[in-house]
Amino acid sequence: MTLVYVAAAWHVATHELLAFAAVGIAISTFDDMLVDLAFFFLLRTRRAGTLPVPGDEPGWMAIIVPAWDESAVIAAMLTDMTRRLDYPRYRVFVGIYPNDPATRDAIAMVADDRIVVVATTRPGPTTKADCLNHLWRAVVAHEQSAGMRFKAVVLHDAEDVIDAAELRVFDGHLPTLAMVQLPVIPLVDRASRWISGHYLDEFAEAHRKDVVVRGALGAGVPSAGVACAVDREMLGRLAGDRGAPFDPTCMTEDYELGMRLAALGGRGALLRIRGSGGVVATREHFPATFSTAVRQKTRWLLGIALDGWDRLGWRSGWADRYMLLRDRKAVVAPLMVAAGYLALLFDAADVVLRSWLPAARHFAPLAPRGSVLAILLVGNAVALGWRLGLRAGFTTATYGWREGLRAVPRTIVANAINAAAAAQALRRYGRIRRGREMPRWDKTAHRFPAGPNGIGA
Repeated sequence: MTLVYVAAAWHVATHELLAFAAVGIAISTFDDMLVDLAFFFLLRTRRAGTLPVPGDEPGWMAIIVPAWDESAVIAAMLTDMTRRLDYPRYRVFVGIYPNDPATRDAIAMVADDRIVVVATTRPGPTTKADCLNHLWRAVVAHEQSAGMRFKAVVLHDAEDVIDAAELRVFDGHLPTLAMVQLPVIPLVDRASRWISGHYLDEFAEAHRKDVVVRGALGAGVPSAGVACAVDREMLGRLAGDRGAPFDPTCMTEDYELGMRLAALGGRGALLRIRGSGGVVATREHFPATFSTAVRQKTRWLLGIALDGWDRLGWRSGWADRYMLLRDRKAVVAPLMVAAGYLALLFDAADVVLRSWLPAARHFAPLAPRGSVLAILLVGNAVALGWRLGLRAGFTTATYGWREGLRAVPRTIVANAINAAAAAQALRRYGRIRRGREMPRWDKTAHRFPAGPNGIGA
């Protein structure tokens, strides 16, 4: 009899967990479907643009690269960038720390007078935003000493593979736009098909659909922190009297940059421009292990969904509010998906118990036919098929059909990483709110590809 009571309690718990997960996933899925519909009905006629015709006198570009503990990649990245860029007027400002001599020595190996090394005043790591502020002040000082003015400030990281035509795109679209974001295309890592590979799927969908819809609806477009150019005058307005456009306490200064530019009336957009080698984009490697992927995504969720809520509040305008809500649901949605997986395990155990115990066979069905829960489960199953097909389609469009097929089972890996990151972000946010942790540059180790990449996009 005791086993029957246990089975009954398990049956009730399974029903409640199933209902909880079904409702949460349905709400999140409905939100995603709205963006899908906006993409197909508002943007289906859009195609990748073409490279702008060079002007008689292209503007000067300041490329800023913050570098903490980047000795393994910075020399290769700078060498590749200066050889690759097809543009006559630019300077590269690289931020280093006084307690990081290895990075400084690596930069010294690149003999190019277009590279300016900028040392921070404090030992690292500070926040990335603090390093960027040092670079901004160096850009302004260079203008004063050289008697010139930059047209735009371009953000990049030390692991980026930069497209040769990138600066031509920026020159052709600024200052008509206050910020231009180019796509970020993760490089295929054949040694990490599932962990690193899930970034392929997420960026393919985000930078082909989500961010584009965001801009089309008139909401602020967040910067990705790389492959992003900001009109120099607008960045100067953000800097103001402080002389610092970035808040050094911010953990996701790139995301906040786009929101703050929008608040000043500056329009940002993600542009897909087709060049001679495919879409003009930045390519880079992403974390290849579970722990490093969780670490990176924890920082993103902590800065965007939690700290960003405190810092930015709720912007005016329905489009901004809706997109902010989507950004902030990112810390909840993975946990709802995890609850769904747990509900499936509970359901499987419930089936075993009811088949094993004769008395348990008379328990009411978990989701009677025609009930609200049954309808939700069927709807979620249909929506899951739609989402998997859509993700596979975006991945196929960028990487080919083999990676597109892998995108379907990779969703399980992505869900596990995102759920672990959401739980860790909530824990860290609690520590920060209690004053037990300070914001820091919580970066992961970077890699630079050894040979030319062969991605088509």
